[in-house]
Amino acid sequence: MITIEDVYAADRVSEAGLARLRQRACEIRDQHWGREITYSRKVFIPLTNMCRNTCGYCVFVKHPGDPAANYLTPDDVLDIARRGERLGCKEALFSLGERPERRYPEAAAILKDLGYATTVDYLVDACRLVLEHTSLIPHVNAGTLTEEEVARLGEVSASMGMMLENVSKRLSKPGLPHHACPDKAPVLRLRTIEAAGRLGVPFTTGILIGIGETWSERIDSLIAINEIHLRHGNVQEVIVQNFRAKAGTAMAEWIEPSRHEMLKTLAAARIVLDPTISLQAPPNLDEEFEDYIDSGINDWGGISPLTRDHINPERAWPALGELSRRTSAKGYRLAERLTVYPRYLAECREALAGPLSRLARADGLAREQFTS
Repeated sequence: MITIEDVYAADRVSEAGLARLRQRACEIRDQHWGREITYSRKVFIPLTNMCRNTCGYCVFVKHPGDPAANYLTPDDVLDIARRGERLGCKEALFSLGERPERRYPEAAAILKDLGYATTVDYLVDACRLVLEHTSLIPHVNAGTLTEEEVARLGEVSASMGMMLENVSKRLSKPGLPHHACPDKAPVLRLRTIEAAGRLGVPFTTGILIGIGETWSERIDSLIAINEIHLRHGNVQEVIVQNFRAKAGTAMAEWIEPSRHEMLKTLAAARIVLDPTISLQAPPNLDEEFEDYIDSGINDWGGISPLTRDHINPERAWPALGELSRRTSAKGYRLAERLTVYPRYLAECREALAGPLSRLARADGLAREQFTS
């Protein structure tokens, strides 16, 4: 039996100790998730790449003055969604910077020209546009939100997400990644997840490792997520993501976390988290991603046949055939899911229940399976 105390003490675990940790994580995964490793076939819709935060590792965000800083138009949104639909995508992943209009007059002016006061107002209508004109189901990563904003977005998106990253306030100090990032205050991010829980919105969150946090802070973060789930039952998946250094950022010279750290953190997450929470790790951030399976993951996250990973643009998605082959080599089957996990489908809002039911088969996974 491995306890929470054992997990906290695993910072300097021996190779034999790591093997036991990973074995236990796999036992939990197999018992609750079986022999399938899932993924979601998606398009990535970056509604705006402007943001009022300046995280030390981010290359997604562009600030006014950069020719690349923009908002997509409604026509842009529909074009991406329709092209994804033709390629068999089911999820429209809206990702965007947080509240740029509160910092930049240029962002506010673009929104005004589009007919909106806030980015969230525009996001609501962009989701509705996709729902009304395609078969795709929106999932929104809009950052910190008020409960009222969660409620509004919950009417037009089946699920939502926001990386907690870490609960440590220390990471907002000068020289650390979240300095001068008002929306990265842990209390605000936890409040957003809690608000989604009160409203019954299926939610994706996770931790980012290798950004200056301690091992204990990683475990504290996983426990904080788990406690919200135990109260509300809405955390459908947790991502453990490894930091990748990028040229041109404040953290370009930071040392990336080792594979040992990633495998250990994944196993710890599977042990700490309630077994009903899906454990996900992105396969495009490690050349030997199949080893994640031996640390207890059951999901690869969203993979697109059309759009790149805008958060890690230098890291291409693995080809689906390769992902399937490597998953099979570990003794598991690749399966395609929807943005909402099967256990949450029955609780979806009325406006989303019909579109989801048309995409789902009897077990709640995608009716049309792309797995090779």
